[in-house]
Amino acid sequence: MLEKRIYLDNGAVTRLDERVLEAMKPYFFDNYAVATSEFAYTQGIEASEALDESRRILAKALHANLEEFLFTSGSTESSNMALKGIAMALGNKKGKHIIVSRIEDFPVLHSAKALERQGVRVTYLDVDSEGFINIDSLSDSISDETILVSIQHANQEIGTVQDIASIGNICHDKGVLFHTDATHTFTRLPLDVQRIPVDLITVSAHTLHGPKGIGGLYIRKGTPIAKWMDGGFQEFDLRAGLENIPGAVGFAKAVGLVTAEENKRLQTMRDHTIDRILTEITDTTLNGHRQKRLPQNINISFHYVEGESITLHLDMHGFAVSTGSACFSRSLQGSHVIYGIGGDHERAHGSIRITLGRYNTMEEMDAVVKTLAEVIQELREISPLGKEGH
Repeated sequence: MLEKRIYLDNGAVTRLDERVLEAMKPYFFDNYAVATSEFAYTQGIEASEALDESRRILAKALHANLEEFLFTSGSTESSNMALKGIAMALGNKKGKHIIVSRIEDFPVLHSAKALERQGVRVTYLDVDSEGFINIDSLSDSISDETILVSIQHANQEIGTVQDIASIGNICHDKGVLFHTDATHTFTRLPLDVQRIPVDLITVSAHTLHGPKGIGGLYIRKGTPIAKWMDGGFQEFDLRAGLENIPGAVGFAKAVGLVTAEENKRLQTMRDHTIDRILTEITDTTLNGHRQKRLPQNINISFHYVEGESITLHLDMHGFAVSTGSACFSRSLQGSHVIYGIGGDHERAHGSIRITLGRYNTMEEMDAVVKTLAEVIQELREISPLGKEGH
């Protein structure tokens, strides 16, 4: 057993960086005014300036203009806003058809299903065995009534990175809006709206050592989108609600702390760990593409054992990992992503996801591989799933 607990579920949420907390503190205790008070008193002006500066930093990270970035409560709200806002704006003008992939994260997938219940036709694109959509199938699925395509930048479970430049070009050529969920790629992979024809981008702070409860939605200038949450006139009159200024400041600080060197270090640890697991533990399958994947993502199926059993045993040894998506922790369902790439029941229930963050080390990765090998051996010896001749 390890004396300290090792957190390896950074795809669910990351530890807050102390420097982010320090940047946020003044807006909790010294200046806690709201930005809409800028016309009333000095603290309001200072709060508004802090919000604008944070917006400028985040917009710059996407190579966007300041007025194209809206703050939200997180990636769930951002994706809901993108899909439902576009449907409200264009549903009765151009058409009622949207396209998503079958392996999208729940904010997109469930927003699409909600729109479907309201009369919007939804095409769910299949993916191949590594999680990629077929570009030709996407092109063929677009009709005169298509108003939006929403394909994630990278998958939340298996880490596969889509070719969003090609997807965006197809959408642009056919006059269709394109939204991508970049919750897990923002600052980890290049994302330049000047080079990629994407109209809406979902981002969040909780996956990059920023605070929970703050995210953003990039909306390209001129994109028709309706306000779907009523209230005040905040966020360019597109998103009502009290501005989360400490969160915005923390989000901007967190983005500024991510470096190319850190991303390279995560990728090195990722590759080292994948290589060791596949080499040292038999009957394993890597889920997702080997190279075209998130630098922080490892997802592997261990045959003849349940993923839940693996995570519980690893937890007893001090390691925190997830089985499938973090959203499945209270569900008996298998991962829709593993099913989506052609996996069967055993593979869907026997996968674990290890996601790395700033505070993980190579020593920790070696330790989890060693423990994992021992756990898998123990579980296979008592597994009811069995193995012919095992």
